[in-house]
Amino acid sequence: MRVLLVHCHPRADSLSAAARDVAVQALTARGHEVESRDLYAEGFDPALSAAERGVYNDETRNRQGIEDEVAQLQRAEALLLVYPTWWYGMPAMLKGWFDRIWVPGVTFTFGDGAIQPALTNIRRIGVVTTYGSPLWLLLFLGWPDRRVIGGGIRRLCAPGCRLDWMFLTRMDQRGRADCARFLERVRARLSAW
Repeated sequence: MRVLLVHCHPRADSLSAAARDVAVQALTARGHEVESRDLYAEGFDPALSAAERGVYNDETRNRQGIEDEVAQLQRAEALLLVYPTWWYGMPAMLKGWFDRIWVPGVTFTFGDGAIQPALTNIRRIGVVTTYGSPLWLLLFLGWPDRRVIGGGIRRLCAPGCRLDWMFLTRMDQRGRADCARFLERVRARLSAW
């Protein structure tokens, strides 16, 4: 399977970066082809410009300047997002990747009343994330990032697209042993892909 891994964390020494590395190792060991992006390391510009917004709905022009990113999405059979959850959502850089790259004609088309899926090559989405909050608070708040990805993003992919959510709560109170156990859980889950 061809996996597009999108990593979003500003620090190379973070647990998120370690999870990215574990993910790449586990997936390649299973024979999957991994195409990896590191939005911070690449200096990805998350801001949708006025010019991009001006042609956003024009499917003949909205891919200008993002052709490589669009090609990555269209090659992928699975999407793996590795990021920390901040303020109950994905980092602004990752949100900007969705804003700028998931354009009409690539990931969705306009239908009567609701957008229609166009990224049907993606059959599986995985998320590896951490939270400062305890699980009960995420549940109380409706688990915002899971709702966006599991409901909105997944809806634009293949029918029956599988969602794998790998997470560690109470991140700010975890020690090295907890983090190591989390990385092993990530390795085990992705080794089953």
